[in-house]
Amino acid sequence: FCFLHGFYAGEDLVGNLASMSTNERIKAIQNLPETMRKKREIRNKVLREITKKSRHRGAQPSCCTRCLQGPAVSFRRFGNTLSEYFHLLQIWHKSLKIIGAEFGTSVLSYFVFLNWLLNFNLFSFLINFSFITIPQFLAAEPNNLSFTGLELFTGAGYFQQTVLYYGFYTNATIRKIENGPSYNMQLAYIFTVGIYFLICFLILLFSMAKSFCRNFINPQALSGNASKLLCTWDFNITNEKAVKLKQKNLSTQIKEDLAEVNKEVLEFSMMERCLRIAVHLLAWVASLGTAVAACAGVYFLSINNLELFMKGHRNDLESQAAMLVLPVIASLLNALIPFFFSWLGHLERFQTPAQHIYVTIIRTTILKMSIVGILCYYWLNTVAASELQCWETLVGQDIYCLVLVDFIFCLLGSFFGEFLRRIIGTTVFVSLGPPEFDIGRNVLDLIYAQTLTWIGILFSPLLPGIQMIAFLIVFFVKKVSLMRNCQPPRQAWRTAQMMTSFMLLLFCPSFLGVLSVIGVTVWRLKPSEGCGPFRGLSSMYAAVSGWIQVLESYTASKWVVWIYHNLITSELFFFILSTIVLIVTYLYWRIIQGRKTTTKRLRKQLTD
Repeated sequence: FCFLHGFYAGEDLVGNLASMSTNERIKAIQNLPETMRKKREIRNKVLREITKKSRHRGAQPSCCTRCLQGPAVSFRRFGNTLSEYFHLLQIWHKSLKIIGAEFGTSVLSYFVFLNWLLNFNLFSFLINFSFITIPQFLAAEPNNLSFTGLELFTGAGYFQQTVLYYGFYTNATIRKIENGPSYNMQLAYIFTVGIYFLICFLILLFSMAKSFCRNFINPQALSGNASKLLCTWDFNITNEKAVKLKQKNLSTQIKEDLAEVNKEVLEFSMMERCLRIAVHLLAWVASLGTAVAACAGVYFLSINNLELFMKGHRNDLESQAAMLVLPVIASLLNALIPFFFSWLGHLERFQTPAQHIYVTIIRTTILKMSIVGILCYYWLNTVAASELQCWETLVGQDIYCLVLVDFIFCLLGSFFGEFLRRIIGTTVFVSLGPPEFDIGRNVLDLIYAQTLTWIGILFSPLLPGIQMIAFLIVFFVKKVSLMRNCQPPRQAWRTAQMMTSFMLLLFCPSFLGVLSVIGVTVWRLKPSEGCGPFRGLSSMYAAVSGWIQVLESYTASKWVVWIYHNLITSELFFFILSTIVLIVTYLYWRIIQGRKTTTKRLRKQLTD
């Protein structure tokens, strides 16, 4: 059966190729995922098919066939042209190739991750703008506040009466035509946010699984350097610059693979081991103590800042500009302390650059997620319990300021951390040389910014659009700074699992922590009485419960009620689902461990 299926599939392929023009046929055969020998066989079959058809030209096709053949060919050509234009629109595609060739896969992984987050926020913005913001425009009231320009930094004033914040959205059912279709803003708001996070959960799981398969389970990872050297050249490349770029990229990859194969395991004496353990312990005590001190400072500053805001004029821009103190201090701590962690890593003298980067990432993750956790505790327990007229808008304003100030500090980090470091290393202390690109610090900056965006979606639906613009600017600023200020890693090393680690950190603790914050906000906190789509309700989730009670009176909607009572609100269902996820995760982990063992054994055999 499989043989017959493959035979008929091959016949269809030959027929489709024979109906194409010469240029289209050549491109299609080149893009086939087959070996060179198989491509030659397909090309010969196509040529024989064309010859056979030319002998029977006497048999003219029907009028209907002639009419359909022209539009079909035109549509195919339009599709090919459109795909080429979409490929050209990826303005960072060439940049990623240049970065990979010059600096290797370790630095390239940061820009690939940034590109992935950029596309992710574009998707988030389109969903929120389509289902929440556009309907609100239809029911929006005029904004009577004046715009002064300071709002761009504080997020207050004029912006408080716009679709940027939760408090501006109505709790009414929108209906532009009397007796026409209606749009329930309460259900649209909560379902859009809920379905969005469900899609994010599935996308992150799929991305992690795909990365795991590519780096651990893909059998091509065992092919060795010989096949990479002899079988990976693309002979379609004819441009001289492209040839040199491909050569440099391939050379960098082979150097990284050889560095991993020839990795030496250093032997230390008992005294040296004890000394190294003591240095590691002191470094961890210093890093954890610094993180605790930073979190304590952020918490007490946030409490004092809220008291100052409550005593002052709440709508005064000068008073609300004072709210920038908290974002500036939090961003300053997030920007300076990772340099201290990186310096500790240099003192510890790890055997490989990968160990240094992973330890720095873990320490910076603890710092940043702890600060975010303290801020969430402050928002959900202090701000939500205050006497503010619309505490959700204040939380959205705080997150907007944090995102904006973090973006500014990210740009300043490229200037002070890379540009000035290059000037000092090449003019004052020549022995230092230009700096290397700090992958751990820059990656954690992205994860921290994305975490703030996820938390802020409930309080500021358009925040993903702002973060998308910020990531786009960061991409080009970091690329220019990398090319002009940084040097390639002194020691070549392969980072096949780096992207997987980034996805794992983005999923846990970032995404799972955000789900906990959103869950507490939706199920337990009481919304403000005077603003937002859930005003007057005991909780945001009460809008869904009330909708289910309405559906119980309709026979056609019984299936929705059944799903709600037996799946959504069932502890047993989530217990079974969690058990299945844990079992699948364990089996997947066992497959990965077995694959890693097999990889090491085969690589050792190839080396021997």
